[in-house]
Amino acid sequence: MRAAILTVSDRCARGEAADVSGPAVREALEEFGAEIVESALVADEAGPIKERLTRWSDEMSADVVFTVGGTGLGPRDVTPEATEAVLDRRVPGIAEAMRAGSLTKTRWAVLSRATAGVRGRTLIVNLPGSPRGARECLELVLPVLEHAVEMMAGEGHCAEARGNERPGTSDN
Repeated sequence: MRAAILTVSDRCARGEAADVSGPAVREALEEFGAEIVESALVADEAGPIKERLTRWSDEMSADVVFTVGGTGLGPRDVTPEATEAVLDRRVPGIAEAMRAGSLTKTRWAVLSRATAGVRGRTLIVNLPGSPRGARECLELVLPVLEHAVEMMAGEGHCAEARGNERPGTSDN
């Protein structure tokens, strides 16, 4: 799986803080066996976020792009809006699963505005900005990434997913 990581942070972009969340996500993805094809850091500005997401999806053919940060209620938190502006289709179950799983660890999970969706054949997922939160959310979605990438490539349902179906469900 080819992955890219975009850290969104005004403070890090200005050099006032070190990016620790992006490297935490990189480490988790590499442990998972993903190839990191690109990583970058931008300020909380919709234009640069949309530009990176579009380029990485359309030109680099990343299978999955993770954004880190900008998903809260702050006045400059625009990552979900920038992401949704470039998506072809939303995948709400991913963000719902991250919020539900995170809620077992912190009550602040309900304040997340993270989104996820598909642009072309690239899955884009917003992660929270804290290293712990980003890694915890990533761990919640890692088990379904291979299947998601296969489906976006038109390969249908993988054998593992077919074996995990509940009785009475279909392969639609």
